[in-house]
This record gives sequence, structure tokens and C-alpha cells, in this order.
Amino acid sequence: MKLYRSFATVGGLTLVSRVFGFVRDILAAAVLGTGPVADAFYVAFRFPNLFRRLFGEGAFNSAFVPLFASKVEGDGAEEARRFASEAMSGLTFVLVLLSVACMLGMPWLMYLLAPGFADTPDKFELAVRLTQITFPYLLCMSLVALMSGVLNTLGRFVESSSVSIVLNTVLTASMLLTIWLGFRGEPEAGYIQAWGVFVAGVLQLALLMWGLKRAGMTLRLGRPRWSDGMKKLVALGVPGVIAGGITQVNIAIGTMIASMQDGAVSHLYYADRLYELPLAIVGIAIGVVLLPDVSRHLRAGNHDAVMDSQNRSLEFAMLLTLPAAMALFVIPHEIVRVLFERGAFTAEDTPYTAEALRIFALGLPSFVLIKVFSPAFFARQDTKTPMRYAGWSLTANTIGSVALFFLFRYLGWMPHLGIAVATTLGGWMNALLLYRGLKSHEHFAADDRLRRALPRILLSSLIMAAVLYGTARALTPWLVDATGIAVRFSALAVLIGSGILAYFAAAHI
Repeated sequence: MKLYRSFATVGGLTLVSRVFGFVRDILAAAVLGTGPVADAFYVAFRFPNLFRRLFGEGAFNSAFVPLFASKVEGDGAEEARRFASEAMSGLTFVLVLLSVACMLGMPWLMYLLAPGFADTPDKFELAVRLTQITFPYLLCMSLVALMSGVLNTLGRFVESSSVSIVLNTVLTASMLLTIWLGFRGEPEAGYIQAWGVFVAGVLQLALLMWGLKRAGMTLRLGRPRWSDGMKKLVALGVPGVIAGGITQVNIAIGTMIASMQDGAVSHLYYADRLYELPLAIVGIAIGVVLLPDVSRHLRAGNHDAVMDSQNRSLEFAMLLTLPAAMALFVIPHEIVRVLFERGAFTAEDTPYTAEALRIFALGLPSFVLIKVFSPAFFARQDTKTPMRYAGWSLTANTIGSVALFFLFRYLGWMPHLGIAVATTLGGWMNALLLYRGLKSHEHFAADDRLRRALPRILLSSLIMAAVLYGTARALTPWLVDATGIAVRFSALAVLIGSGILAYFAAAHI
């Protein structure tokens, strides 16, 4: 029950954050749309946001948490504090140097981040300026991640799970300020959002510093030292970041390729934001909670508890992820139309975003499974095996994204959908490799309860999908033809509500 309570704490706060995030994205679609300013801002936000997800959603902590936890239990709180402070000092030193170098070299780096922008000088220049403003967010979020790992190991999940609420609240305020000032798709709108990202990073860091103070674990910056502890952290951390953040790296590569098609960066961004709701609530909650839980059981030699935690995590993940994936696959047009289609986001943009969302939905279970399987490796301080699997997946995704993008364009299809297909296939490849690796070392085996539950979860999800399809057809006049935003949102609420009721009724039966 403690495991489920922790899932509920992290998942519940993440849900609150994503609700604010949806408000932000609804406003962003109206203010920025899918034009050149939107493309420039989403590229500028993608790079620091990539590091937010790499560090803030558990990848960095795959190495840090097991080491910090061993210090807490083996050497005491004071030695653990010293180790964490040492890690923070080294991380700050490296990231300050990296940030300065990248901000100065951004005009050249942009050819790598968004090569397609080079054909449009104004968009290219705007993307450079906006990325230089947002880049310090990388430093803030990296330190936030380390502090989150300290708090999570101590069993305190509230502060670390609330940082995204700060980000979405600040960016929502930035959008409202943009509307109040009367900017719609102009470069000024992009600058306001970029400065919003900068301010959010500072406030998120302040929140975690306050959380550490409350926990009696205040960290102090000092002179970086290349100690044995830091050597081990780097040896485990670099492969861990690559392995744990492979989904986000795949998306970043997709953004680079999508820059060669006008509007594609924005279409993929909006689709990404929608399928990330269930991924965040379920996948991140499991990734954050499961790693310290499994690490603790392994140190105690309780392998039965390790296996039970993994099975219950997988059961919980599929209970919520499979129906979410089905819903996003069956009614993507209805969701995108109601949430985004207004202002600068036109009816012509809806199918481009909706079809990308439909393809991403097929990969959603795999992205969550990666979060379930990875902690079993990380808790054993094995980050190289997941990194190797991630490397194979990354290679396949990169080759597939390039090949399918140009193939789809040659065939007259939406080229950016090729990127979505490659990302989805890369996710399944990585998840299956992780599963096979655990099973071959007897580190995971499905128990009787899980084997009984999975087919029933799948059947309940299929029943829900049928109900959603029929209800969507019946509500078409209110979802498509109605002009009032209140009517459309009410119809979408009825549609989603019918799916939720159908799913849980079927699951109960």
C-alpha cells in the first residue's frame, strides 16, 4: 500500500501540473499557432526541456539515488549530505561552463538543433535568440533533479513533484500577459515565453532549496573535487542519463528532422504534449517511486519484495496506460479540435497534429514500460546495459526518422508522421530489449496476479474504445459544428466521461 500511496502522491501532483500545462498549451495554440514564431519557440524550449526531462524525470537519479541511499543507510545523514553537496558542486561547475559555451556558440549550434531553419533567416535568428534566453533553465533543472533525488530518497515526494506546477503556472501567466499586450504570432510573443521559461527555472530551484531546508538536508556549494564518489557517480550517471532519457532524445532528433517541414515542429509538439499526460502521470510516478523502493529492498536482500514491487508497478502502469492509449488512438481528432483549434491554430492544423497523436498513442505503453523496467537495472547500479539498449533504439529511430520522413514526403503523405512512426517503433524496441534483459537474468517474472490481470485490462480497454467510437459519432454535431467553446468542451467532457465509465465498469465486471 505504501508503494501505491507514493504513486498516488507523485501521480496526483503530476496530474495537477498537466492540467495547468493543458491550459498553457490551449493558450499557446491560440497565441502562437503553428507559424514561424511557434516553431522558433518550441525549438528554443525543446533543448532545455530535453534536459529537464532527462534530469527531472529520473534519468540522472538512476545513478545518484542508489549511491545517495547507500550513504544514508551505511554512513549516516551527515556523510550523505557531504556526498550530495559534492555532487551538486561538480554538476554546477560543469553545467556553468557548458551553458556559457553553448549560449555563445548558439548561432552555430542552431544548424544542428534545427537545420531546416537555415532556409528562413528570420526564423533562424529568432530561434537563436530565444534559445540563448532559455538555456540557463538547463542549469536550474539539473540542480532541481539532484535535490529531488535527495528528497525522494528520504521519502519526501511533494516538493519534487510540484516543480512542474511552477513551470506551467509561470508559462500560463506569460501567455496571458502576451494576450493582454495584444501579441499574436509576433516575435514579441516568443520573447515573452522565453523569459517565462527563465523565471520558472529560478522559482523551481528556490522551491527545492526550501524543501531541502524543511527536510534538514541543506546542501552547500563548494570547490569541485574529483573524489572516488564523484568518479563512481559519473561512471554510472552518464550511461544512466542516456538510457533513462532515450525517449526524449528520440523526440529531440525528431524535432531536428521536422524543422525541414514548415509547421511540423509545432504539430509534433502539440501531439507530444497530449500523449505525455498519461506518460507523466503513470510513467514518471513509477520511475520516481520505484527506483528508491527497489534499491531499498535489494540492500535488505528481500528479492521477493523486489519482484512484487515490479509486478505491481507493471500492473498499475497498464491499468491506466492501455485505456489512455486506446482513447488517444480512437478520438485524436476530437481531442485536438476541441483543445487547440482556435486563434492561430486553424482547422488545417488539426489533422496534422491528430494523426501524429494517433501514432504516438501506439507507442505510449512502450514509453511507460521503459519507466517500469529501467529501475531494476539502475537499482543494481547497472546503467551500462540499459544504455546499450538505448543506443540500439536511438540508432534505429534516427535512421527510421530520416528514411520515413523523406519516404512519406515522396509518397505525398504528411512527412512528419514518418518521425512519429520511427519514435514509436524505437520505444517498443527499447522496452522489449529491457524486458528480455531482465528476464534472462531472472530479475523479473510475471506473477499469477499480473498474468490474470493483463488480458482483462486489454479487454476492458477494447470495450472502452468501442464506446468512445460510438459516442464520438453521436456527439459530432457538438464536437465539430458547434461554435461555442463551452459547448465543445462540454461535449468532449461527456465523451471522455463515457469512456472512463465504460472502462472501469468493464474492469470491475
